[in-house]
Amino acid sequence: MAEQAGFKRPYRMQSLLGRSQWNEEGLRDAVRAYGIEALGDADGVLIVDETGFVKKGASSVGVARQYSGTAGRIENSQIGVFLAYASRFGQALIDRRLYLPEAWAKDEARRLKAQVPDAIGFATKPQIACDLIEKALDADVPCAFVLADAVYGSDSRLRRLLEDRGQPYVLAVRSNHCLRFIGEDGFVKTDPATLADALEAKAWSPHAAGEGSKGLRLYDWARISLPWACDPRFERFLLIRRSRRAPYDRAYYFCFAPAGAALAELAGAAGLRWASKNAFKGQKPISGSIIAKPAPGMAGIAI
Repeated sequence: MAEQAGFKRPYRMQSLLGRSQWNEEGLRDAVRAYGIEALGDADGVLIVDETGFVKKGASSVGVARQYSGTAGRIENSQIGVFLAYASRFGQALIDRRLYLPEAWAKDEARRLKAQVPDAIGFATKPQIACDLIEKALDADVPCAFVLADAVYGSDSRLRRLLEDRGQPYVLAVRSNHCLRFIGEDGFVKTDPATLADALEAKAWSPHAAGEGSKGLRLYDWARISLPWACDPRFERFLLIRRSRRAPYDRAYYFCFAPAGAALAELAGAAGLRWASKNAFKGQKPISGSIIAKPAPGMAGIAI
């Protein structure tokens, strides 16, 4: 990091990260403003994603045996919930929060030793995501859609928060997510996979989900209107993505979109979620860079 900043020696960077007292929320605001100045666009998207940092010890704040997407299994690790911004100009991380497992939150001795502030308690990952998103929207970050995986898309509180703000979203959901609504024949209880199985061939159409390493990532897409009460300025859909080579390889999304939004627009938005992975590529998960050991009065992840 010191080399990238143009310093001959690492002392100044070590001093900033390990010995200085600084306002991490103020730094977050500065990073976000800098990123939006360079990348801000009316068609930009906010992307919620989490990543894990494998740890060997037990002293780092929030470390526990938990599922780490980075490792692809349950590992001794820290988990961070991140908010990325992506537009046609590029992508960047603009906010973060360390996930504090409930066992950590209730362990007063451990909290005191690690200097976790009293104000920080247990919060689920979707609750953390709600807070990150609200702070970004309150700061007038231009956003066409909010994107996230099924951990967040399955949370009704997050969806209601966005709908109450009139904020469109494309949120992944599991194939067996329970859906209930009133249909022509009365009460219906079903799930995304069942609805997709019933679609006719003509319901599917090919659309790109962005650029891949080998060119456009082309999938078949379909959408089903969801008959839930909705502001007339918006529509709700179940969006389905299907592999063209393996038709039973499907992904599902809840969509809250401006009335009249095209299927191609929703497919393109869904494909942008992977931009958050690119934002992580330039970061190294080491103590003192993305996750820093907190100084007195601080606990969290420093961007």
